[in-house]
Amino acid sequence: MSTQVNRQIVLAARPHGDPKASDFAIVEAALPVPGDGQVLTRNILLSLDPYNRIIMGNANSDQPSLNIGDPMFGFTIAVIEQSNNPAFAVGDHVAGMSGWQDYAVSDGSDLRKIDPEAAPLSANLGVLGMTGLTAWVGLTKIINPKPGGTLVVTAAAGAVGTAAAQIGKLRGYRVVGVAGGPEKSRHLLEDLGLDAALDHKAPDFAEQLAHAVPDGIDTVYESVGASMFGALLPHLNLKAQFAVGGVMSQITRTQAFEGPDRLPDLLRAVLYKNLTIRGFSVPDHFDSYPAFLADLAPAVAEGKLRYAEHIVEGLENIPASFPEMFQGRIMGKMIAKISWSPSPA
Repeated sequence: MSTQVNRQIVLAARPHGDPKASDFAIVEAALPVPGDGQVLTRNILLSLDPYNRIIMGNANSDQPSLNIGDPMFGFTIAVIEQSNNPAFAVGDHVAGMSGWQDYAVSDGSDLRKIDPEAAPLSANLGVLGMTGLTAWVGLTKIINPKPGGTLVVTAAAGAVGTAAAQIGKLRGYRVVGVAGGPEKSRHLLEDLGLDAALDHKAPDFAEQLAHAVPDGIDTVYESVGASMFGALLPHLNLKAQFAVGGVMSQITRTQAFEGPDRLPDLLRAVLYKNLTIRGFSVPDHFDSYPAFLADLAPAVAEGKLRYAEHIVEGLENIPASFPEMFQGRIMGKMIAKISWSPSPA
């Protein structure tokens, strides 16, 4: 028997601080019908990202927010269920941006075919998807680190951080990862093979950092912001480079950061150490996707670039699970696996 509804997760309320389950609602909409030149896709994997918190509103960002009642945006892996587009066949697997729902209709312009035999499907949302692209762009397009130098990656046990750290190792950098907690530090050292791993929650973090970068810091891939930036500042070498791919610690803030004003120190370092600090938005670099895949896909296939995943089972469990991302409980890429439902007639 075919299903005639499309479950969607919509924005029910704007969060204040960290998101919570009640900020979302699960609704049932009519099953979309593809028109001429369109396809019907059934989502099987959904990407859960910090960006989703930003577009919920009340976030420390210039990004526009969703309206209350709008379906949540998200990157997806889907199967073509019906096709009126000659470029796609029923059964094709595609990567797209159809959001937190079961089904979607597309004209194909936002879809990319993927080979389920080349890599696990979930990798196309993580290390071979937007996550990996964010890390790769930061270290290849935004800044130009020199092999042999010291690269520090903040939030190194997160999805983007693990990719950035390993790209650094593949490029010949000495990589120091910063994460929160002993298990994450162990993962960075033993599973990913970084040169050093620091626990920013440890009372002796400052001493750990000084010991890990005896020759200073040449490059930083920054995803945290706030106090982390200040901790690294004294150790920066002449002409050190920063790629700022995120400010996770400040996403939920709506007021000025509370803490000592280190801006004068930063500006002095920018001048006298000739620092390069560049932020970027990865959608501006979507045209780099072919080069990115050509570079990293072989490393993933050969096991040279490893990744961790945190799987949420079922669309219905996303509202309760998503807030864990902001509580330091997640290691690796957060992905929701959508339970199979009968295909439409």
